[in-house]
Amino acid sequence: MGIRGLMSFVEDHSNEFFTDVKLRDTRIIIDGYALFHRLCFNSHLELRYGGDYDAFADVAQNFFESLFSCNICPYVVLDGGCDISDKKLTTLKDRAREKIQAAHSLSVGGSGCVCPLLTREVFIQVLIRLRVPFVQCFSEADRDIMTLANHWNCPVLSSDSDFCIFDLKVGFCPLNSFQWGNVNTSKGTQGCYIPAKCFSLDALCHYFSNMNKDLLPLFAVLCGNDHVHLPIVDTVLSQVRLPPGAANAKGRRHYRIVGLLSWLSRFAGPTEALDNVLKYLPKKDRENVRELLCCSMEEYQPSQVKLQDFFLRGTYDCPEALGLGVPEWVLVALARGQLAPFVSDALVLRRTFLHTQVENMQQPNAHRVSLPIRQVMYGLLSNGSAPLRGAPLNASPPRPLAFSEVERIRKNIKISIVDAVNLPKDHSDLSKLTELSSARRQALLLETLKVKQTVLDPIPPSLKLPIAVSCYWLQHSEVKAKLHHLQALLLGMLQGPLHAIIDSPGKDLRKDGAKMLYEEFQRVKEQMQPSPRLDLDTAHVFCQWQSCLLMGMYLNQLLSTPLPEPDLTRLYSGSLVHGLCQHLLTSTTVESLLSMCFGARQLYEHLFNATRSYAPAELFLPKGKSNSKKKKKKKQGASWAKNRGETLSDIRWWYESSNRFGLLMVENLEEHT
Repeated sequence: MGIRGLMSFVEDHSNEFFTDVKLRDTRIIIDGYALFHRLCFNSHLELRYGGDYDAFADVAQNFFESLFSCNICPYVVLDGGCDISDKKLTTLKDRAREKIQAAHSLSVGGSGCVCPLLTREVFIQVLIRLRVPFVQCFSEADRDIMTLANHWNCPVLSSDSDFCIFDLKVGFCPLNSFQWGNVNTSKGTQGCYIPAKCFSLDALCHYFSNMNKDLLPLFAVLCGNDHVHLPIVDTVLSQVRLPPGAANAKGRRHYRIVGLLSWLSRFAGPTEALDNVLKYLPKKDRENVRELLCCSMEEYQPSQVKLQDFFLRGTYDCPEALGLGVPEWVLVALARGQLAPFVSDALVLRRTFLHTQVENMQQPNAHRVSLPIRQVMYGLLSNGSAPLRGAPLNASPPRPLAFSEVERIRKNIKISIVDAVNLPKDHSDLSKLTELSSARRQALLLETLKVKQTVLDPIPPSLKLPIAVSCYWLQHSEVKAKLHHLQALLLGMLQGPLHAIIDSPGKDLRKDGAKMLYEEFQRVKEQMQPSPRLDLDTAHVFCQWQSCLLMGMYLNQLLSTPLPEPDLTRLYSGSLVHGLCQHLLTSTTVESLLSMCFGARQLYEHLFNATRSYAPAELFLPKGKSNSKKKKKKKQGASWAKNRGETLSDIRWWYESSNRFGLLMVENLEEHT
């Protein structure tokens, strides 16, 4: 939800509509979607390389630590899936197109704001680590946030202009004036506070001739929110005499807002105002429009959901989900953030949105690679929608159930129809999916990713899923990964283990080497700031990997995590991985990088050995050489080593972590040196 232009209007009148507050010793209800977007876009983070998730996690942690220092107790409320009425579908499609344009701008060196693909998941992991209470609503969260804030008599923190319309008892604090990075100490006390501004609904109404605040929902609907867009408003505005100053340069920007509020202030209440709006319509249209407007105005009334029950007992009743046939365990997992809104959209609407990344717009969208993973998810979710469609429970569909995917095609969107995979009978009852043994659920996951369990045995638990996903990614024919892409990706995965060694208590002989390598990685990242020209092919390859990881995580979650959930906060750093690609192509080798930390070298070898048997043979060929030209192998190997200025030991170590072809190359190199 949101009313275009309203936030900038009230901020232009900050002195009239806002009061300065010193926030401390209070609960606060946080719009989670608004917060993680704000932190992502306003913290000088790199957005072109697919996400520096470690930096984002640090910013999010700093934010909540500022709140804790002022004895502010945050409760984060996250949006869930799309509204089951689909009344926002047009708006969602428009926003998807806008994101594609922003992603394209970033990809060619321009500006733009596109959240990296895993940002939401990283944000949730930070909440869990810091033990910040949070809930994920079944659909849009705004009304539930308002209802909870009024129940607890505490403020709301958001950037959504709809909170200027909701009747909040304590008020609404906009994120852009919430100075969490500027914690102050109260004079004469030892307590701290965060300077903020609080919006006053009464002040807004007073500014417009003491208008009845019950008129504001009608204003929001007429002005145009995410649900309703009515051309009738232009007719109404033509009848309005604007207050002095509304026609100047600054006022013209908010002509629609000022005009509507001024006109509505004439009426005693919404019923009288609505009757006057309908006068401008043909009689045959009036009742339909009245019904539409009244229904939309309900979106600004308190909801029936009691989120306080969730924060007290870990569960709550969701009237919106009743009658949809959603299993209880799914509802609980959705509320706890253990399943993503992507899952509820697929289950309830049979439609999903595939979010665009900063990728090569001339190539098929990066999510194409992970389609087989989604088809298995759709197969698991297929039976959950039978009651929604009104089909007999014992009906046998003649073909697999179809799902719609809204995806990028070049610089626009299209809707693709995708068939779900037919799964064995014991996997076809979603309500009993959690009753399957962990071994059966893990077998389905690994079968989908086309990976054998034995390959993952040497891998640390926290990296099993990312490595399984990487094996899947390497096998896909659309992925044009090169050896340096795989090496950079695996090197980047060492960040988490290195950080754990450095932060471990007591003396650890590995610490010095781990610090040296970690600092070297930081230098590589810093060299990418400001970012040089983006290598679109490399960016696209890593976008494909991120899509595989995200969908692999969603499938793992749907199967109740037969593999441990990876720590995303230090698994992938776009600046580091892109920087390592450049270094590996020009100035360094894996061996020279890892020579300073034996433990990291051992782990890297395990990761590389696990992925090597799933990589195509040409991945290990010298750049620009064809695998089919076997008679030139010896010259290729020798000249490659010579041109790169590498020693035989460098090449041996590199290729011994390869496949049989790599070992053959080592033997050939020995013959020519």
